[in-house]
Amino acid sequence: MTTTNPEVNAVPEIDLTDRGVLDDPFTAYREARERSPLARLLIPGMAPLWALTRHAEAKAMLGDARFRLSAASWAFRPDVPEHCRAYMRTMQEMEGAEHTRLRRLVSPAFSARRANQFRPRITTVVERLLDALPDHVEAGSVDLLRHFARPLPMDVICELVGIPGADRPRWREYGAHVAAGVGRELAESIPGVIDGAKAAVAAHRERPGDDLVSALLRVHDEDGDRLSDAEMVTLIWNVVLAGQTPTNLIANGVAALLAHPDQLAALRADPGLAPRAVEELTRWCGPQLLTIPRHAAEDVEIGGVVIREGEMITAAIVSANRDPRVFADPDRLDITRPAGTAGHLGFAHGPHFCLGASLARVQAEVALTALLRRFPNLSLAVPAEEVPRAADGGTWRLAALPVSL
Repeated sequence: MTTTNPEVNAVPEIDLTDRGVLDDPFTAYREARERSPLARLLIPGMAPLWALTRHAEAKAMLGDARFRLSAASWAFRPDVPEHCRAYMRTMQEMEGAEHTRLRRLVSPAFSARRANQFRPRITTVVERLLDALPDHVEAGSVDLLRHFARPLPMDVICELVGIPGADRPRWREYGAHVAAGVGRELAESIPGVIDGAKAAVAAHRERPGDDLVSALLRVHDEDGDRLSDAEMVTLIWNVVLAGQTPTNLIANGVAALLAHPDQLAALRADPGLAPRAVEELTRWCGPQLLTIPRHAAEDVEIGGVVIREGEMITAAIVSANRDPRVFADPDRLDITRPAGTAGHLGFAHGPHFCLGASLARVQAEVALTALLRRFPNLSLAVPAEEVPRAADGGTWRLAALPVSL
């Protein structure tokens, strides 16, 4: 069937600079979703970006080979030093056989089973950060984002990659700069990550241990194919880059629970709900609002609209995860939501499903469970509506999380 694109005003538009959208993307995307499976995202300096607002269409696009990730890479950014460029192209930028080969080799090291084997070591990191939390109290409150959620993922990465203890404070800074994504500090951090990754690969090749790098060094397929040292270093960079996700998931999750006393009480009463709580929090207030944009390799019709070859499209996770066609009463936070409910897209879907999803889940489970156990009187230090949020059209994240212990 031949179709033509509708008039621009036939598809809802969402301005990602609009303060109302930044403050409440859930309402903006819900209104768009009710009108159409597609929206147009308006971004300064860019052509409008197609966004899929409904779960079925978003999930289908993420698994459709006709939509390919952009060739844009960190390797082409002017703030990346020349000698680091060979290590900047991650699996998120690969397609086809190249991506399949690497994914096949590394997936066992990031499986749910392997993530659970790391649970005791993650618990040690979490408990150490919680031990220090009272030392950061000022005027009766502490910023849980700054002193717990933000350092946790990089501390875990350092533990699993085998970064020496003396180097870990510097790696915390790297994590903060990478998460910011811009600026002089980012450009200065990348060589540190790359050099540290090279040193870790060399050290573990000589003295293997029970860590992520050693596991990856042992990996090979039935034909003897292995990761090269360059691929190993690139993968560690990828882990650092993507490994900041738990920061915002944990912070968003804590803020949501403290603003919903019934859900907080349910989790306190039954810590065994933690895995279900993490899934529900990822669905309800997960940090990623949009997936990495894809471009159409050919004309593709979706919902009666033709996405032209070369046009960019993203899945609006923020909208798909609250689609009433899939989730009952989707705007309600319910950590007892039955397991096995149709899956959220918080970690994307398809060939580029988040490699570190299992590790992020375990971190969030351990963090929430330990935090609530250690601080039974934990509460927000300001009204829920006054918790500061970052103005970010692509990520739902806090600027700070002031709590009373």
